Amino acid sequence: MPRLLFEKKGNAVWISHLDLMRVFQRSFKRAGLSLTHTQGFNPRPSVSIALPLSVGVESCCEILDFDLEGEPVPYEEIQARLNEALIAGVRVLQVYDNGAKLKNLAYLHCNVILEYDQSVPNGTLTAIRALFASETVIVPKKTKTNGIQDQNIIPMIRSLDVRQAGEKELILDSVVCCQNPTLNPMQLYLAIERYLPECKADFVRCCRLEIFDLNSEVFR
Repeated sequence: MPRLLFEKKGNAVWISHLDLMRVFQRSFKRAGLSLTHTQGFNPRPSVSIALPLSVGVESCCEILDFDLEGEPVPYEEIQARLNEALIAGVRVLQVYDNGAKLKNLAYLHCNVILEYDQSVPNGTLTAIRALFASETVIVPKKTKTNGIQDQNIIPMIRSLDVRQAGEKELILDSVVCCQNPTLNPMQLYLAIERYLPECKADFVRCCRLEIFDLNSEVFR
């Protein structure tokens, strides 16, 4: 099954996962590319996104699998036609075949950006580094089956660095588990809110930068 790499930026970050799926389904149709459909009583277009994005999160490393009817279309042409049909902020970066198995997708490189209306409070950088150097940092997580449960996020952090980017901004540059188990990068900020309320930011945003397999190789 062919696969494409795409980015979601700008105002498009406010589109939900389900709406993004609809955007792609309609864009394939507008581009004159007929998707196959699943079998059964409720056939659906054959498109699936590997790691659903939370609303408000930016990314330049999203993966979508799809399947087309009819004669093969060159991948460069698929990319060009889709980019003409897609909305602003969503852009196909690459179309290719023989993608890696999704079960081998393991790690996510992301930035969580903390923005302060005034300046970064004194001692914040040191305090955050000390927090994530701990053996245990408990953060509540909402689950579909058991409601809200506390979890220790430290075992799911492969690496984390904190750096200052100007007088009013801090960046948490991290690599975290994204499958079995999964750590939502925004939980890093929830940990700061819980343990370091004096370091809370006035605005927080998140950006996915890259995804990796079990061997820490770029996943495609």
